[in-house]
Amino acid sequence: MTRAYQEIYLNKAQSVLGDAFDYAINTCGIAGNDFIKLFSASTVSGRMENGEPAALAGMSGIEIASEIISETTGKELSPKQKERFDRSKEYWIGWAVAYYQWFSGRKYSEVFRVFSYDDLLKMYHPLHEADITKFVDIVDKRIREYYAETNLKRIRTAYGCTQAELAKKADVSLRSVQMYEQRNKDINKASVETVYRLAKSLGCTVEDLIEKWATLLWFSWRCIRLYAHEIASLIQSHNRNFQIPFLCLLRRKS
Repeated sequence: MTRAYQEIYLNKAQSVLGDAFDYAINTCGIAGNDFIKLFSASTVSGRMENGEPAALAGMSGIEIASEIISETTGKELSPKQKERFDRSKEYWIGWAVAYYQWFSGRKYSEVFRVFSYDDLLKMYHPLHEADITKFVDIVDKRIREYYAETNLKRIRTAYGCTQAELAKKADVSLRSVQMYEQRNKDINKASVETVYRLAKSLGCTVEDLIEKWATLLWFSWRCIRLYAHEIASLIQSHNRNFQIPFLCLLRRKS
């Protein structure tokens, strides 16, 4: 699979997140479960997932932790980092989860939805001395079991509505909803309008309903096709010579 950033940046990403966890929890006294919630809700997690250089290599772990807290709570962290001569359990949690996120391509929020801070803390022994692939295997197996249901079914159930209620609210046939949830129809190949109406009815994003991250490219392309004329008009206002080739390309891809 294509990962968000090259492996040469992985060690730095792991150490930065490890330091952030260690500093926030051990030095600043923030509860572990609280910190992972704040981290998941912050833009920092998304920037690290996407391989943003400033988040991966341009900031220290302390700076990352401070930005997370400042962004999500409005508070400023000031305690000085305690001098350490070994790696803490909290450091290992951030370090290991950063590796898994890079390896799997999943969002940090997805990982922490399945694993609490306490769950990860219990994995420290004996996994901190084992090869990181053992941690990956255990985490991946449990996450795959958790997300065995389609995103549509999982989100609809959490939202608290029946298939029939969702179909009526989203103006989508009941049969389609059923088939998407049973994977008899691929929601990744549904029209943009259909996925948008389902997402809007469930109070989530379109990306939440898509089954694979690679389909973001598919979704982007279908959006371009859907709004081809509007895009072409915008392009025309800036560059008339580009409009015709652009529309021809859309027709060839249709």
